[in-house]
Amino acid sequence: MRTPAVMIVGLVLCPCGLLLTLTGTLAPNWRQVSLIPDQPSDLILEQGIWDLCRERQSTHDRLCGQEDELGYFKEVPVQVARGLMPSSLVLSVLGLVVATLGVRCWQKEPQHTVAGASGLVLLLSGLLSLVPASWYTNELEVLPAPTGATLAVGYSLVLSYLGSCLKILGGLALTLSFHRCCKECRSPKTPPSPVLEPGPRSITGAYNNPWDVLEDERNGQRGRSTLPCDSDL
Repeated sequence: MRTPAVMIVGLVLCPCGLLLTLTGTLAPNWRQVSLIPDQPSDLILEQGIWDLCRERQSTHDRLCGQEDELGYFKEVPVQVARGLMPSSLVLSVLGLVVATLGVRCWQKEPQHTVAGASGLVLLLSGLLSLVPASWYTNELEVLPAPTGATLAVGYSLVLSYLGSCLKILGGLALTLSFHRCCKECRSPKTPPSPVLEPGPRSITGAYNNPWDVLEDERNGQRGRSTLPCDSDL
């Protein structure tokens, strides 16, 4: 049996979403702060959920591990992202393991119930990573930043968005496996056809099964007419 298309879509989208979310979680570039007053014009401050970095665009000198002088890491959206993003990654790995066991490409029949359950887990993981990314975007202008600086969305936040959407779509695709499972449960089970075995004919001359017909045709016993002929009169 071929692997259903919904399972293939789920197994392609979810790992891609996991890689994007992992990159967005670790990379310190959820927000970019540029044009800081009393600082060089090519200086960019990159803020993530784990680290702060400074980079000079002219020389490409990058220095991470900056002190949080403005209390950026103490903000609620950052703290929520620190908790939900790793949780989403753990659920994604767990969901992919369950999906692999459910799809079972190396066997003839996949387990639709297990594949559907993995879709629910991956769908939940996508929602867990989408919530902090959306909240951070909504509070982008409110989070602490140097006065008069220009704020912009970083690539880590964009990757977190894309990864979350891919995991949600992949999880929904795998969840459709429940439809096949329900369809099999609702379909009526046809009873097995009885096996006809050869047996003796009744005395009245009726046939009990097809084998009697074949036997009489072979012996020529039923070919003779029982009606009287003219010579018998």
